[in-house]
Amino acid sequence: MSIEIRYIRANGFEFRCREAGSEGEPVILLHGLPETSDQWSELIIELVAAGYRCLAPDQRGYSPGARPEAVDEYSLDRLASDVVALADACGLERFHLVGHDWGAAVGWSVLREHAERVASWAALSVPHMASYGAAFDLPEHRPNVAYIQSMLVPGKVEAELSRNGFEHLYQAWASFAPHKVPDYESVFTRPGALTATLNWYRANFTDHSQRERAFAPFLVSAPSLTLWGNRDPFIGRPATLREREFMRGPYRFVELDAGHWLMHEAAAVCCREILAHIQAHPVTAALSA
Repeated sequence: MSIEIRYIRANGFEFRCREAGSEGEPVILLHGLPETSDQWSELIIELVAAGYRCLAPDQRGYSPGARPEAVDEYSLDRLASDVVALADACGLERFHLVGHDWGAAVGWSVLREHAERVASWAALSVPHMASYGAAFDLPEHRPNVAYIQSMLVPGKVEAELSRNGFEHLYQAWASFAPHKVPDYESVFTRPGALTATLNWYRANFTDHSQRERAFAPFLVSAPSLTLWGNRDPFIGRPATLREREFMRGPYRFVELDAGHWLMHEAAAVCCREILAHIQAHPVTAALSA
C-alpha cells in the first residue's frame, strides 16, 4: 500500500492531498499546526489496511495553491467549506472525519455547518468548541490565552519562528516527529506560508464576533469520539468539562496520559481508538438513520 500525493481543485483553490485506498468508506483527516497531512501517514496505513479510503489535505494556507492573502479568508466557516468542497470534488457524499488541533476546530465547524455529510467524527486534543470557549477566560487557561494573543500581532511571530533559519520550528518538529521534518519544512519555510498558517489565529480570535461564532453552542448528532491528553499544555481539563452537554449522538471521551501531540505521543492508542470508532459507525448506518 502506498500513499499518493494528489493535487485536487476545490473551492477555487488547489490542495495538495495525501490519498490512499481506492475503495471502502471514505475518511477525511485534518491536520493541525505546525504540521501537514503527513501527520496522519501512520493512521492512514492502518485505516487502508482495514478497508477504508483516506483523504488528508494540506489545508488552506498550507497548500501553495490555496494561500489567499486576506486574513478573513481563514475563518473557520471558510476552512470548513474547503473540506466539503474537497469531498464533492472526490465524489464523497458522506465521510468519516478526523481532526487534530486546528484540524479539530475545523472539524467541529464542519459538524456545525454541514452535519449531514459526516458519518462519524473523531477529535484529537480539541473538544467541542463551545466547551473550549466556556473555559477560555478561566484562570487555568491564562497561559493558553497568552499564547493565542501572541499569535495575533502580524509579523511578530513570523520573525520569531523564522529566526536563525527557522530554528524554533525545527526544534519543535524534532521533538515530536523527526522523520516528518522534510515534509513540514517543504511547507513552512516557503515565502508566505508562515503568515498564512498563522492567519488561522488572526481570522478567528482578533475579531470578537468571529470568536463568538467559533465558540457558539450547537448540538452534535454524529457519533463522536474525543481523545484528550491530560498533560496538554494548550487545552486544559476545564475546556473538556462541558463537552457532553452538547452531544446528542453516541459519544465517547477518552483521556490519555499524554500531551498535545497525540499522534506522536500515543499513536498506537489513537489508531486503535479511531479505527474502532469508525468501524462501529459505518456510513450505511448514518444513511439509514
